[in-house]
Amino acid sequence: MDISRVLKLIDSQDGLLQSLGMEFLSTPEPNTCKARMKVDHRNRQPFGFLSGGASLALAENIAGVGSLALCPGKISVGINVSGSHVKAVMEGDVVEATATLLHKGRTLHTWQVDIRNSNQELISTVSVTNYIIKPQSASNTPGESK
Repeated sequence: MDISRVLKLIDSQDGLLQSLGMEFLSTPEPNTCKARMKVDHRNRQPFGFLSGGASLALAENIAGVGSLALCPGKISVGINVSGSHVKAVMEGDVVEATATLLHKGRTLHTWQVDIRNSNQELISTVSVTNYIIKPQSASNTPGESK
């Protein structure tokens, strides 16, 4: 999935993505996108493990990027995020999230996001549902130029 248009929007603003150290990647598959995040002081628990909340944030954001890439001129908002954490990740490792589109409706997208460590071991599996809407005005349209 080509997410280059969405990356321009992401790179133009500060927010949670930058605060947690997320990096988004295009893929050759049309219904898949990826993200990486180094486990460090920005996204770990006090015990040195990746925070479960940071994992869920990574999953919701990569699914949102995917929905934005699929729907130019529309807004994607997460309405349901549900995940299971199956393995801990220590500070210093890098996790990679792979989001696969399961359902693309007119107003709802459902994504399956698997997060793996640098050894390709499953860390978390997350289901994300996005609601797709038109922005209120042209000035609010993400990634669109006037």
